Amino acid sequence: MDTQQTNQKLAQWIEEKVSAAGLKGAVFGMSGGIDSSVVAALCKSVFQQNILGLIMPCHSNPQDEEHALAVADKFSIPTKKIELDAVYDNLLALYSNGDGANNLAKANLKARLRMVSLYFHANQLGYMVIGSGNKSELTVGYFTKYGDGGVDILPLGNLVKCQVRELAAFLGVPQTIINKPPSAGLWQNQTDETEMGCSYEELDRYITGGEASPENRLKIEKMATAGYHKLNLPPIPDF
Repeated sequence: MDTQQTNQKLAQWIEEKVSAAGLKGAVFGMSGGIDSSVVAALCKSVFQQNILGLIMPCHSNPQDEEHALAVADKFSIPTKKIELDAVYDNLLALYSNGDGANNLAKANLKARLRMVSLYFHANQLGYMVIGSGNKSELTVGYFTKYGDGGVDILPLGNLVKCQVRELAAFLGVPQTIINKPPSAGLWQNQTDETEMGCSYEELDRYITGGEASPENRLKIEKMATAGYHKLNLPPIPDF
């Protein structure tokens, strides 16, 4: 991958999409992870002033906020903190009616609350919601429908995780963030690779070259089939 060319093309693409929609800037979540950090840096290079990074902790690891603020400081990105803990707790109590809820339902609620926050600010400011999903995640449906998948554009959608890391290094994202285990911060000690059951390196090899052990191939293809519906609009009858 020609990283410099990719950076230039993505910046131009973001600017074109926002302009075509009649909007004037970009709003994005800043989780302290590599993908959102790359998106933040890209948007800063395009709009300079008309950007806003939302930091949206929801019973999150405090280190995530520290990393998000480090990126915001390095690239001079204005941020706003939206604490979702109380809203999440109240909704969870209301929805579960005291019976508890499984991890998937609770994790998806967090992601969907963040989506609501992003679109509120986008509507207020006349900005576009920029997502941070990459090709590796999209391929296997590793995102929340109408949560982190509820965005206007996905600049990293054609880059697998290893390419995102290359772009992060080129842009100057702090090495600590590049090196840390990817996590959606859905629960304590949660990591993407543990949840998926394979490493991003293995997933990227499968996506880019079709290489995988029989076990991983089966696992990846099963996830891709199960998550396919997330990549499409809701089906409607053809009659």
